[in-house]
Amino acid sequence: MLSVSRVTAFLVGLFMIGQGVWTTPVLASQPHVNIYSYRQEILMRPLLKAFTAETGIKVNIVSGKADALLQRLKSEGRNSPADLLLTADVARLVRAEKAGVLQPVDDATLKTVIPAQYRDDEGHWFGLSLRARVLFFAKDRVSAADLSSYEELTAEKWRGRLCVRSSANIYNQSLLSSMIAHKGEEAARQWAKGIVANFARRPQGGDRDQIMAVASGECDVAIANSYYYGRMVASKAGGAQAKAAQKVALFWPNQQGRGAHVNISGAGVTKSAKNRENAIALLKFLVSEKAQQIYAEEVFEYPVRAGAPLSPVLKSWGAFKADALPLADFAVHNRKAVMTFDQVGWR
Repeated sequence: MLSVSRVTAFLVGLFMIGQGVWTTPVLASQPHVNIYSYRQEILMRPLLKAFTAETGIKVNIVSGKADALLQRLKSEGRNSPADLLLTADVARLVRAEKAGVLQPVDDATLKTVIPAQYRDDEGHWFGLSLRARVLFFAKDRVSAADLSSYEELTAEKWRGRLCVRSSANIYNQSLLSSMIAHKGEEAARQWAKGIVANFARRPQGGDRDQIMAVASGECDVAIANSYYYGRMVASKAGGAQAKAAQKVALFWPNQQGRGAHVNISGAGVTKSAKNRENAIALLKFLVSEKAQQIYAEEVFEYPVRAGAPLSPVLKSWGAFKADALPLADFAVHNRKAVMTFDQVGWR
């Protein structure tokens, strides 16, 4: 016979399902961790399944838009059921930190495994995987010898030949923020202005749409995140995305200078965490050798852990020089980047 506490927990679980909160109800006696996640559940499922198999800790996940999840954490305050905020791009993690919804974590494993430039100095957030924002070009119309850097894309020869998504996209905002950090506001503004002048079409769609546009001939070069291309390459044989990927090649920009722009998917323990130790255990698992290999093989993101094996797809792109600028150093320029985009008409 169930105890009163177990009945209560079960009824609460049923109510939560009715409200569309957690994907899996758990009894109070079961070890668990609750996640608010901007990342698609399909991407995280193999990682979370492996974590539960190894630790016995159940994972409940709420998926949603990044801004909506942050607002939810703020409005729920200390009563929030979330233990961990999982999102993409350092700017979103810094926003959460500034909003006061994350708590510092001082853990030797996380400090040792994750390079300093990919985590918060005070432990509010940690990078779990890397993605590069790079160039993609049409194999039949562009040679790799024609390309060199982000800056070179403002040249007149690229007039009407570039595709890139909206300035509302956080990935573009962080790319411009990194330029502000490296070169100053005016140089970054001139770059953004030059890119707008070379648009082949009005910004629209996501990163995969930009790569598809290159393949279809709407433009010759696109700026997009590497892992989207990886998923296209590995998509079902004969599919439209796989066919498009065959017509397009990846190019690593700025290899003679600061290196290609990189960002993270990452997470932070919420200030309201009721299952803090389980949340930390999940963070540590996600940077383990096993999880880092899953990131590389199934999510097509680069490991943050040194020495973790790469998937055949990632290996096929070759080694590259990544921008070594600490992510926190450019994340602070997000507001300036948004203003700059507005000034130059990058919609």
